[in-house]
Amino acid sequence: MRTAPEHQPSNERTDHHRPPTGAAESTPLSGLGRVPWREIQDSTGSADAIPVLLDSVARGDEDTARDALADLRRRICQYGFVVEQATAATVPFLWELAQRPDVTCRAEIIQLLKNIADARQWENTAAVYPKLLNHRENHVVWERKARQAVRDRRGALRRLMAEEDTDADIARATTELARTLGE
Repeated sequence: MRTAPEHQPSNERTDHHRPPTGAAESTPLSGLGRVPWREIQDSTGSADAIPVLLDSVARGDEDTARDALADLRRRICQYGFVVEQATAATVPFLWELAQRPDVTCRAEIIQLLKNIADARQWENTAAVYPKLLNHRENHVVWERKARQAVRDRRGALRRLMAEEDTDADIARATTELARTLGE
């Protein structure tokens, strides 16, 4: 089976992808401005709506947050298994939101992280149709980066598992994500 190259020219700028540091880290979603959302793609085209959706998930009432998360899911993990270029850049913010007690749809966020960690749609398709690996926009690499982004922040699972006694939905979603990540 032919595999996708790990390093390939892309229209995604990586110089803005830095983790927040210092006092700004306590501000919810403080690193959103460091991601070149207009230059990367989600399922609708430009990913420039993602910061607004993440902010709505973070600050919205229950209905607003759930609606924003549903739209975000369609943009970065369609059908629960098709990821996009913007998915990997969105994952750190999903992890942050999943850990914030004031966010109303945390179990659904954790489930979305699990779906991203499970995603192998493009990789499986490329195994059968290797020409997919020759496209300028390499979806297989996007998928691998998204899965790795979930794995890179798996240390947060311990904090989420500590909440198992307080919320059954979070406990169930966290257990499923932990299984997916082999924790």
